[in-house]
Amino acid sequence: MTPVALTIAGSDSGGGAGIQADLKTFSAFGVFGTSAITAVTAQNSMRVGAVHLIPAEMVAAQIEAVFADLPVASVKIGMLGNANIIAAVAKSLARHGASGIVLDPVLVATSGARLLPKEALDALVTLLLPRAHLLTPNLPEAAALTGSPIAMDEAAMITQARALLAMGTQAVLIKGGHGAGRQSTDLLVDAGGVTRFASERLDVGEFHGGGCIFSAAIAAGLATGWSLVDSITQAKHFIARTIAAAPSHALGSGARLLNPDRRTE
Repeated sequence: MTPVALTIAGSDSGGGAGIQADLKTFSAFGVFGTSAITAVTAQNSMRVGAVHLIPAEMVAAQIEAVFADLPVASVKIGMLGNANIIAAVAKSLARHGASGIVLDPVLVATSGARLLPKEALDALVTLLLPRAHLLTPNLPEAAALTGSPIAMDEAAMITQARALLAMGTQAVLIKGGHGAGRQSTDLLVDAGGVTRFASERLDVGEFHGGGCIFSAAIAAGLATGWSLVDSITQAKHFIARTIAAAPSHALGSGARLLNPDRRTE
């Protein structure tokens, strides 16, 4: 049977992130992608020009429609927009006993535009974190969620990850892409301890959509039936290859757009 995954996220008109990036990533892994759109954004590689949030009841209706007809094996959550949407998503996922939930806490776009108001953070922490199988914050997001300075070393990353575990999520993968050094190191922290995932840092300049693609690739692995560690390992290889394969000439005039159109070996 073809595995099925659901992405709950915003639409990126530039195609580099959000729903568009998630569905391309699912397809690259041989996973049938479904979606519930939380927002329509007018954006490109340079900026987010406008955001229109979808009413919470419509977001819930999309989720209900997918679960009513398809065997969803994993869920990737990205941009949510406000507390009402967060509450609707949490309620719908609880109703259907959704599993394999990968929560990517999208707070700010690559361009700097804020995508989740600060006042909605409490709803994210109290309503969705306890339902997540895996939380995938980058360094600034982990700092914002824990009210801490941005981690400057692995010890601080682990401390923040454990603080997030205490909020109820089953596992935390803090991504080190915003860090420094020759290696980009991500740390998985769960009840079993700490697992380190490292790769060479690629000097390709600023790019757009990497976080979406990485978390969607993890969700695709979980939908396929892989373990969490195997899903992260494969996703790490996939995003590294996708970044390395990005064209040297920019598709747009801003951050480099990634294209996860195929799973190269």
